[in-house]
Amino acid sequence: MSPKKPVSKAVKKPSAKKAPAKKAAPKRAKMFKKILIANRGEIACRVIRTAKAMGIKTVAVYSEADRDALHVMEADEAYCIGPAASSESYLRVDKILEVIKKSKAEAVHPGYGFLSENAAFCRKLKRAGVAFIGPNELAIKAMGDKIESKKLADKAGITTVPGYTKALEDYKEAKKVANDVGYPVMLKASAGGGGKGMRVCENDADLKEAFVSTVREAKSSFGDDRVFIEKFIVNPRHIEIQLIADSFGNTVYLGERECSIQRRHQKVIEEAPSPFIDEETRKAMGEEAVALAKAVNYVSAGTVEFIVDQEKNFYFLEMNTRLQVEHPVTEYITGLDLVELMIRVAAGQKLPITQDDVKLKGWAMETRVYAEDPFRNFLPSIGRLTRYQAPSGENVRVDTGVYEGGEISMHYDPMIAKLITYGATRDEAIKTMSHALDGYYIRGVQHNIPFLSALMNHPRFIAGNLSTGFIAEEYPDGFGFDHVVHDDPSILVAVAAGMHLAYQDRAAHISGQHGGHERQVSASWTVLMGKKTIPVEVVHVEGGFDVNIHARGFTKDTVEVRTEWPLGEVVFVGSVNGREVIIQAERMAVGYRLLHAGSQADIRVLSENAAKLYQMMPEKLPPDTSKLLMSPMPGLLLSLSVTAGQEVKAGEELAVVEAMKMENVLRAAQDGIIKDVPTQAGDSLAVDQVILSFE
Repeated sequence: MSPKKPVSKAVKKPSAKKAPAKKAAPKRAKMFKKILIANRGEIACRVIRTAKAMGIKTVAVYSEADRDALHVMEADEAYCIGPAASSESYLRVDKILEVIKKSKAEAVHPGYGFLSENAAFCRKLKRAGVAFIGPNELAIKAMGDKIESKKLADKAGITTVPGYTKALEDYKEAKKVANDVGYPVMLKASAGGGGKGMRVCENDADLKEAFVSTVREAKSSFGDDRVFIEKFIVNPRHIEIQLIADSFGNTVYLGERECSIQRRHQKVIEEAPSPFIDEETRKAMGEEAVALAKAVNYVSAGTVEFIVDQEKNFYFLEMNTRLQVEHPVTEYITGLDLVELMIRVAAGQKLPITQDDVKLKGWAMETRVYAEDPFRNFLPSIGRLTRYQAPSGENVRVDTGVYEGGEISMHYDPMIAKLITYGATRDEAIKTMSHALDGYYIRGVQHNIPFLSALMNHPRFIAGNLSTGFIAEEYPDGFGFDHVVHDDPSILVAVAAGMHLAYQDRAAHISGQHGGHERQVSASWTVLMGKKTIPVEVVHVEGGFDVNIHARGFTKDTVEVRTEWPLGEVVFVGSVNGREVIIQAERMAVGYRLLHAGSQADIRVLSENAAKLYQMMPEKLPPDTSKLLMSPMPGLLLSLSVTAGQEVKAGEELAVVEAMKMENVLRAAQDGIIKDVPTQAGDSLAVDQVILSFE
C-alpha cells in the first residue's frame, strides 16, 4: 500500500525527540526551530532525518510531479511550488522565498544540485533574515565557478591542472586553446557539476561536436553557458578531500574519498579511504584543501576535488561548495554526521572537533543505484516501482527518496538510492556491498544493479587498481550479458531445483484430494537453463537439501543447500556448498528467474518428457527493427540532424534526445538513406517511438 497522499497546504506533525549527542557541542543562544529543505529525493529525506534527530521541524517543497514523493511525507510541512519542470519549481527562488515566509522557517538547507551553489539565492536569504546552511555568497562565487576557483588556487600556490582559465567565446577560440594545451583535453562547463557539461576531446573533430553540445547542456542544466578547457590527465584517479569549517576560523579536513569509478564523468562507486593514498599524501592534500578554504573564509561543509596521477602527484580540480552525494562514506569512517555539523555551524556554533580529533576507522563503500538499463547503454528507465525491497542489516545503509508504488519521473535525476556499506577492511566492505546488491529487490523499472555487482566482483576493482578510465577500459564495447556470467551455475541450478521441490511439496498437501489419487512428488527432474539440459535429483536433509547434478561442466556433482526455502519470499538467504549467498528468486509462469552476483538465469524444472516437448517448440523471433531509429527512452527530441532522402554514414549523428537532465546522441548504426522522418524537434517521445526510418 502506498503512503498517504500529501497535500499542498502545511501539514503539522509531531516533531521527533532530540537524539542524545555523541559529543557535547558549544551551546548557542537559540538553535533553529524550523528549517526548509530546498531540494527533493534522497538528499531531502537525508536532511530531514538529521533535523528530526536534533528536534528541528522541517519544511518540504515539491513540484506537481513530486506530490506523492517520500520527502513530502516525511517533512512536518509541505508546499507545492510549481509544475514538474525544475526551472518552474525547484529553481524558482521567488516561490521558495514565499514558502519560507508562510512557514516561518529560520534556515534553508539546499542539499546538492538545484540552488545549492547559487550565490544569488544565498544573498536573497540573507536579506530576508534567513540562514543559509552552507557557505557565504562570496565563497560560493569564488569556488563554485570552476574558472574563478582555478585562478584563486593558482594565487594560493596550489597546483592546478594545466589549462585555459577563461570562458571560451566560440569553437574557433576553443580550437586554438586546445592545440596550445595539447590533446587530449577536457571541455567543461564553468558552472558544471554532477558529471554534466563535460566532454573529453581527442582531436579537433571531437572538439567541434562537443563544443555545441556542452554549451547547450551547460545552459539547460545550470543557466550558465560558459565553458573552458583544461588538459586531460591520462590514467588519473579522482580523489577528494572533505572539509568542515565554522565561522570562528576553525577548518578541519575529514580524510579523502576515492571516486575514480565513473561513467560519462558521473561517479558510480565511491569509497573512503582511498586504497591508493598514503598518510603523507593524505596530509598534504588535506592541508592544501584547508589552505584553499581559508583563502575564501569558507564556512560549512565543502569538498576539494583533486586529480591524482600514478606517481601520487595531485592537481586541484574544483571545489564543491555544498554537501556531496557521497558524504555517507566519510560519515561511516569518521563517526560524524555532516548534516548535523552543517546545521550547527550555520546556527553560529563552533565545531565540536579539531583536526587531532579526526580518526579514520574502517572502510566504507557507496554505490549509486540508478533507474537505467546497463544492457542498453545505460538508457534511463522511468515508471512505477511495482516492487521495492531495500537491503538491511549491520553495516548496511540505504539513503533513498522512493518507496514501493512510487514513480521514477523523467523530469529529474534517475537515482533510486545510494547503497552504503562498511567493514573493518576494504575486503569486508566489498563483501557486504556485494551481498547487499544481491538482496536489493527492484521491479517496475530497469536498474543498474547487475552492473554494480559486476564492478564489485571485478578482479581489478578488488585489487584497488583504479582510474577514471576504468569503465571505458574494462567495457570498451559497452556492458553486456557476457559480463555477468555466473562463476558457479550449479548454485543457480540447485536453488531452482530446491525451490521447485518446495512448491511441489506444498501442492501435494492441499486438502480435498480423492483417496488413492493423492498427488505424488518426484525428486527427479530435468533442469533447462539456456541451452543446457541438466538432470537432477533433490534429497531432503536436515537444515536444507542436497541436489545431485548428472551433467558435465559443473564444479560439484552434489550441491549442498542449507536453508529451508521460504515460500512466497523473493530473497533467498542461505549457503550453497558452504558459500554464503543471497539470491533473488521468483516463480514465473513457466519456471523460475534467479538473480545473483549480477547474473540472471531463467530456469525451467520439468519432467524428462515435458523437457523434451519444450525443446521441440519453435523459437519466437523478435520483429525486425533494423530499418527504424526508435527512441530508447521517454524524453524530449532536442534536435534532428537529418532529413528525408539524405544519405548518412555509420556513426553519423541522427538525433539528440534529452531525458533525466542528460543529452543522448543517437547515431547511425550503418550506412543508409533516410526514408521518412515523422517527428520534429521539440516532440515529447515515448519509449520505442519511431523517430525516423531508413530505406
